[in-house]
Amino acid sequence: MLIIDSLHAEIDGKKILNGLSLTVNAGEVHAIMGPNGAGKSTLAYVLGGRPGYEVTGGSVTFAGQDLLAMEPHERAAVGLFLGFQYPVEIPGVSNVQFLREALNAQRIQRGEEPLTGGEFLKLAKEKAALLRMDMEMLKRQVNVGFSGGEKKRAEMVQMGILNPSLAILDETDSGLDIDALRVVGEGINAIMRAPDKAVVLITHYQRLLDYVKPDQVHILAKGRIVKSGGPELALELEREGYDEVMA
Repeated sequence: MLIIDSLHAEIDGKKILNGLSLTVNAGEVHAIMGPNGAGKSTLAYVLGGRPGYEVTGGSVTFAGQDLLAMEPHERAAVGLFLGFQYPVEIPGVSNVQFLREALNAQRIQRGEEPLTGGEFLKLAKEKAALLRMDMEMLKRQVNVGFSGGEKKRAEMVQMGILNPSLAILDETDSGLDIDALRVVGEGINAIMRAPDKAVVLITHYQRLLDYVKPDQVHILAKGRIVKSGGPELALELEREGYDEVMA
């Protein structure tokens, strides 16, 4: 599904990714862990097409297509979802309005009919219930006045509505208490655990992996993957720390 081959990237002339390679197959969850400054968020931004990041070498193929040749909205339309570490607030725009516009923009890009208001509300209620989110919250402005946990719940509802084939989740466990962490973990499993979907989960900590069991765990350091293993690698990191495990 996703093939990253010797990816190099920089921002403002500073090299961040240095020959990173990774293959993610459909049906898999991959966790990427690493110390601060390793390039984890840069990888997410490059895959999502965030402006300011320059790819200087390598390739990324997603579902058989050249991902790097696509604009961000095109990447979303073919099934890529990027979950941000710090979801932004959008004053004056309700979650329902935002999500309906986002979904229908993708449907139009794919040549599909946009959903009517009634069709969309039915879908939104289903996904909100899945993540135990009150529909009243979806009527509020996007992330305005939301706690950290509420923002992440709203982002999971967004993921459920957009129904991507590949989710890149950048520290989606940041700022979550234990109850919210469990709800988000269960949401990821319910939405993305399928034979035709995949997840790249970027995280600092083992705790989310208690709820979303990865097929593979990778350690990212100095812009490249330096070690890979199964779920036990995350537990080893939790016990020993990066210096010991990467030695």
